[in-house]
Amino acid sequence: MKKRKIEKDESLKRVFRGTILFNKKEIQAINHYCKKYKIENKSKMMREMIIASVLKKFDEDYPTLFENTPNLFNQNANSR
Repeated sequence: MKKRKIEKDESLKRVFRGTILFNKKEIQAINHYCKKYKIENKSKMMREMIIASVLKKFDEDYPTLFENTPNLFNQNANSR
């Protein structure tokens, strides 16, 4: 059987490094979680959880049509 060549998008290549420090209780909790749910790749799990959290926050903060916070269109009306 011939293997297919998979083209990879170079813009998705991970080249930026981030470092996280944990205290003893935090790392114990992470290790317990990974053992309980049979997670072998902690880096992938943490990356997915961080990105999911960021995207969720972006979704929550998405501007709405009926915002209560002042913006360019309603800030002058409040000062009259």
